[in-house]
Amino acid sequence: MSLLAKPTLRAELVTRLAADLDTLERAHRAALEGATHEEAKAENDKDTRALEASYLARGQAARIEELRSTLAAVTTMPLRDFQDRPAALGALVTLEEDGVESTLLLAPGGGGERLGGATVQVVTPASPLGRAVLGKQAGEEVEVVLAGKTRSMQVVRVT
Repeated sequence: MSLLAKPTLRAELVTRLAADLDTLERAHRAALEGATHEEAKAENDKDTRALEASYLARGQAARIEELRSTLAAVTTMPLRDFQDRPAALGALVTLEEDGVESTLLLAPGGGGERLGGATVQVVTPASPLGRAVLGKQAGEEVEVVLAGKTRSMQVVRVT
């Protein structure tokens, strides 16, 4: 992956996050309608349908704000060249483990997404792998515990 591929990867991630946001906003509207619908009125003091729907809508509203913030951060994420610099947000980091290379995009959100035809995995600095590669340069060793197992990887390149 070259530096020129980064705008394409970011655009793909932005598209996915925007689609997630759209889906969540539609679900939020439906939950709000459910909470205020005539049929949601409590039939007795044990009937909590409207209350549960309002809790769901409140949680979705918080997630919408979080996703909007993430979308803005990914959209404005700098895509500079990291040659001879440590990995930071916007870096493509190629790791080698047991002879197999994998490429990560360090991003402020969208962790777990696979981009570029599933050739690049998005990791965030909040994830164990993202924390492990943050600040690393080519030639450095990375150790991280994933799924209860300690894994050792070599940073091949940071671009």
